[in-house]
Amino acid sequence: MRLAVFSTKKYDIQHLQPALESLGHDVTYLQTRLDDETLPLAEGYPAICIFVNDLLSARGVEFLANAGLKYVLLRCAGFNNVDLATADKFGVKVARVPAYSPHAVAEFAIGLMLMLNRNLHKSYTRVRSGNFSLEGLTGFDMFEKKIGIIGTGKIGLLTGKICKGFGADVVCYDPYPNPAAAAELGMRYVELDELFSTCDIISLHCPLTKATFHMINDKSISEMKDGVMLINTSRGGLIDTVALIKYLKKKKIGQVGMDVYENESGLYFEDTSDDVMQDDVFSRLLTFHNVCITGHQAFLTKEALENIAHETVKNLEDFQADRECKNIVKV
Repeated sequence: MRLAVFSTKKYDIQHLQPALESLGHDVTYLQTRLDDETLPLAEGYPAICIFVNDLLSARGVEFLANAGLKYVLLRCAGFNNVDLATADKFGVKVARVPAYSPHAVAEFAIGLMLMLNRNLHKSYTRVRSGNFSLEGLTGFDMFEKKIGIIGTGKIGLLTGKICKGFGADVVCYDPYPNPAAAAELGMRYVELDELFSTCDIISLHCPLTKATFHMINDKSISEMKDGVMLINTSRGGLIDTVALIKYLKKKKIGQVGMDVYENESGLYFEDTSDDVMQDDVFSRLLTFHNVCITGHQAFLTKEALENIAHETVKNLEDFQADRECKNIVKV
C-alpha cells in the first residue's frame, strides 16, 4: 500500500522504515506538517500517518477521502487533531497508538517535578558559569506532600505509583474512575474541587476534549493552594495560558512544568533558534524562572518509538486484512 508519513524526523524513519518496507509498503516520508494548506501532498494516498501537531480538519478529510484516502494512522495517543465525524461520514478509518510507553511519560512528569522542586535547572546553569551559591535553590521534601493526579489512565496511574514511592499522599480525579486500580496503588479518588484546593502538586494526564479544554483556568487556579506546582505532559489545551501567566505574576502558582503548549503547532519539533519568536504569550512564559518548558519530548524513549512503530504497522495490517483493530478511534 502507498503510505504518506507526515511530520517525520530521523527517529521516526529509523523505527518505522524497517517494519513498513519489510511488508512491501510503498512509503513516502515527509517532514512537512499536514494541515489544510499541505493537503495536496497527501492526495492519492490510500493511507496517511500523522503525529500530534498535524491537522486533519473536516475539509481535509473530505478532500482526501474523495482522492482515495481509506486509513489514517495516528502515531500518538491523542486524536483531537482529526475530525472524526467527517471521517466516519466518508468511511475513513482512524487508528491511534494509545499506550506506546506510559512509563516514558510518567517518568518524565516526575522528572519535571523533581527538577522544579530542587531547582536543578537553575543550579546546572549556575555551576557551568562558576556560581556555586545555594541562595534561591531551596526545595521541599516530596515525602507526605499531597499530589493530585487528574486522569487515571495508564500514565496517570503510573505517575501516581511513582509518587507513592516518595511517600506522598496521592489523590486522583477522573470522570471515569478505576477505583480497583487506584486502591491497589494506595490512591483514592476525590472531587475535582477538593483536589484543586488541597494538593501541593497537580499533574495532568487526560486527553484534550471539549470537556477538558482549559480545565486549568482563572477559576480553577484561584481555588488552588498558594504555591501549587502544575505539571502538564498531556495536551497544551488543558491549560489557559493567559490565566496561567496571570497567577504566576501574582505568585499564586509556585512552579510550572510544561512539556506541551496550547499553541505549539508550527512551533514544536522544529529548530526556530534563528527566527524571531512571534508568539508573545509563549515569550512571556519563558521569562519566569519557576517555569520549565520542554518541547513535547515526554514520549521520546527508545522503547516508546519501537512500540509506536509496531502498533502503527499493526493497525495498518488490521485495516488491510479487514480484521478487528483494537486501536480504532470511533466517533
